Amino acid sequence: MTDEITRLMRLLEFSDSAFPVGTFSFSNGLETAAFEGIVYDAPSLEEYTRTALRQTIYSDAIAALIAYRAAASGNYEMIREADRQIILCKMNAEARLMLTRMGKKMAEICTQIAGNRLMSDWLEDIREEKTPGTYPVAQAIYFQQNGLTEADLFVAIEYGAINMILNAALRCVKVSHYETQSILYRLCTEAAADFRIVKELNFEDMQAFAPEMDIVASLHEKGKMRMFMN
Repeated sequence: MTDEITRLMRLLEFSDSAFPVGTFSFSNGLETAAFEGIVYDAPSLEEYTRTALRQTIYSDAIAALIAYRAAASGNYEMIREADRQIILCKMNAEARLMLTRMGKKMAEICTQIAGNRLMSDWLEDIREEKTPGTYPVAQAIYFQQNGLTEADLFVAIEYGAINMILNAALRCVKVSHYETQSILYRLCTEAAADFRIVKELNFEDMQAFAPEMDIVASLHEKGKMRMFMN
C-alpha cells in the first residue's frame, strides 16, 4: 500500500511536463492552427484546447482506465485491446507517432526506475511490435502497479493534454503566461465532473469526432512548419 505523500509525489513526477517522454516536441496540431489563423489569441486558444481535451478524455482516458483495471486483475489481453482501441481512434499518422513514441519512452523509463515485471513485459511487446505501445496505456500500467488510483490516472491524462497545448502556445501564439495559466485553471475545475462521466464508459463509448482537429493535423503532415512534430 502506497502512503499518501509518496502517492502524491509520484503523481507529480509522472504528470510533470518536464517528465522526459518528449511532450515538448508535440503541439497536438496547434502549430498549424496558429499558422492558419484559427488560433490567434487567448479565447481561440481556450476553445481549441477544450476541443482537444474532449477528444482525449473520450478516447485515451476511457481506454486507459480500462487498461488500469485490466492490470489490476491480471488481464493482459485486455491491456493490449485498450492499446489497440486508442490507435483506432487516431485518424492521422502524427497523432499515432506521438502516442507510440511517448508510450515507449514511458515504458523504458518506468522499467529502469521501478523494475516492474508487467511493465518489462509490456516494453518487450512494444519492441517486438506485438502492440502499438501507446502513452495512456503505459501510464495506466505504471499507475496501477505503483499504488496510484484511477482518479490519479485520469488527472494525469487530462492535465497532460491541456498542458501540452498551452506550453506549445507560448511558442507559437500571441498569449502570455497569465492567460495560459488562467485557461489551465478553468479547465482543471471541470476535471472532477469529467471523471465521473468517463469512469463509467467502455470501448463502445469511445469517440474522437473533431474533424477540424484532423484537418489541421493533415495540413501539418504535408506542410513545412516544423517547430513541433505534430
